Amino acid sequence: MPYKKLFLVLVIFIFTGKSDLFAQTKAKQEKVEYKFGKIQPSEFLIEASGVDSAASAIKLFDIGNCYFQISPITKSFCYVFERHVRYKILNKKGYEYANYSVGLYKSNGQSKESLDAMNAATYNMVDGVMKVDKIDKDSKFTEEFNKNYTFRKFTLPNVKEGSIIEYKYKIISDYVFNLASWNFQSDIPTLRSEYTVTIPEYLDYKFNKNGYYNIPQTLHEKVSANYVPGVQSTATRDRFVVENVPALKDEPFISNLDDYRPSLDFELRSTNFPGEFYKDYTGSWPKIVSSILEDENFGRYITKSGYAKNNLTSIIKKENDSLANAKLIFKYVKDNLKWNNNYNYYSTETNPKSIFEKKTGNSADLNLALINFLKEANFAVYPVLISTRSNGKHPGYPIISKFDNVIAVVNINDSLYYLDATIKDMPFGMINYQNLNHEGFVINIDQKNGQWISTETNFADETMHVYNLVLDKENKLKGNLTNYANGYAGLSSRTRYRSAVNEADYLKDFKKNRNGLMLNNFKTLNLDSLDQRFIESMEVEIEDNVEEAGDLIYFTPLLYERTKESPFKHEERAFPVDFAHPINENCRIVISFPEDYQVDKLPKGAVYKLPEDLGSFSITYLIEGQSLLVKSVIKLEKSIYSSEEYFYLKELYNAIVEKQAEQIVFKKKI
Repeated sequence: MPYKKLFLVLVIFIFTGKSDLFAQTKAKQEKVEYKFGKIQPSEFLIEASGVDSAASAIKLFDIGNCYFQISPITKSFCYVFERHVRYKILNKKGYEYANYSVGLYKSNGQSKESLDAMNAATYNMVDGVMKVDKIDKDSKFTEEFNKNYTFRKFTLPNVKEGSIIEYKYKIISDYVFNLASWNFQSDIPTLRSEYTVTIPEYLDYKFNKNGYYNIPQTLHEKVSANYVPGVQSTATRDRFVVENVPALKDEPFISNLDDYRPSLDFELRSTNFPGEFYKDYTGSWPKIVSSILEDENFGRYITKSGYAKNNLTSIIKKENDSLANAKLIFKYVKDNLKWNNNYNYYSTETNPKSIFEKKTGNSADLNLALINFLKEANFAVYPVLISTRSNGKHPGYPIISKFDNVIAVVNINDSLYYLDATIKDMPFGMINYQNLNHEGFVINIDQKNGQWISTETNFADETMHVYNLVLDKENKLKGNLTNYANGYAGLSSRTRYRSAVNEADYLKDFKKNRNGLMLNNFKTLNLDSLDQRFIESMEVEIEDNVEEAGDLIYFTPLLYERTKESPFKHEERAFPVDFAHPINENCRIVISFPEDYQVDKLPKGAVYKLPEDLGSFSITYLIEGQSLLVKSVIKLEKSIYSSEEYFYLKELYNAIVEKQAEQIVFKKKI
């Protein structure tokens, strides 16, 4: 079969996935061979130690191999992904590794992924003899997740503390735009993780290295690869190996743990087949921009102006107020389209009119339609490609498949406003929390170019809790509570309120973690006024928060707003602390106490500041007659703090926990 026919249809299979190839070839390292079922008695003696002594299991090895062959169906390249992984189960929490799932994708055409082979077994040492339990057909399941995704699931038998289990399987995939990625670190310790990739000379891939730690490359060589009888080519083989990798442990305020996990993924840069022209798919940003603007589900979708032109006259009412008009267009799109909770930077339809007829769509359907309307109204508006927080940080160089979303940015009177139509309760200029990944790639539709741009938000998470209370002689607190929420706190509060079945259900949830709280006459203000603070007011009666011992009364004044423990428990941290947005938390408590009470002990006020005033905590106390005023203010001025700033942030939160826990002591007058 001639090469021309074999390779002709390769470009059909482009689906969707920091180039760091070594400049010099490293010395070839002898490959360690692992055979399925070949268990050494010493493997049963392996235990976790040190920082991972509490691990539920140990990954003894995880070996991956990716190479190419010719698909008998498509007559083009497909890739083969083989994996062999072995675990030692240490305790009952490790039983979860006895359940294994393999995801497979299938598009609407003939291209697909298939599980070509799966072997799995459990090994136990019984009276000095190894007993083997292989997986049986009754422990294999298939789950149709949706029309495109299928999961093959497997459950191993007879797994106990001390068992060794292993899986070995092979996947064949027609989707060669992205090769199978590889994680070198997981949530349990790994003794050896190895990935080998062999790529034909006709294909050029970008190798994207992720994570905070180096991934050693132990092999880089040219080999002869055979695909079908009589068809072969030169190929490049690369191998990456890490050993004795500790468990990767989650920490609070991390956008995506995978950003820090050592891993490899791949995206097709170009092809250069015999007898064909060189094809550049994603070799540069100009190439990516040009390609995406020509796509009918992106650039051409934006420029189809008919539907917008027919509707703008009924939307825009103030000819000379650009900001007001932009807000009206933004509201129109939010009111007429509902987000289906799926992210994408490609629309599902080729015309905004079709989306408005369906009234629902993914994030690109909505935000590209918004851009379409604003552009037709002559606004300087541009799409911004985003990698969401759950998708991870984009490496920064030309790699299209690391994006998973698109928003809009509009320039009005020299001010930039980032817009996102996916959530109805987001005010003009606010973007979904998932989009707060600090930067995006903005595309100039007219000039057909793009650049990275900061997407840091001007909205903070702002709360204010105001208590006006009277302490009676039965040690009950009665009065009023008003909660103010603005920015991202306002969005969260509105979302919780609207998502409740009814107000009674909302109030039941509100009281859940507020011991001793009873409330009446609950009211909300500015629920639909998105540019205003969302306000909740209520009459409250609070029990079980004041303690009496003889003639002394003990009281922690921050009540339900106290920070009870610091989220930062480790002495050091390798990763940034990512809050996504600034934080401003205010508490103001006014308490009137009985005439025959006097203050016996009042904590000292204090002010704590981070270096360069990048954050602060203050707490103050004031006595006026029979009234006590307590104010607590926490401010974090940045959305993200470096690992070098972690120590100061940790100390700030230790101070918050300590000072907010201090009690006021009243003494009854004799």
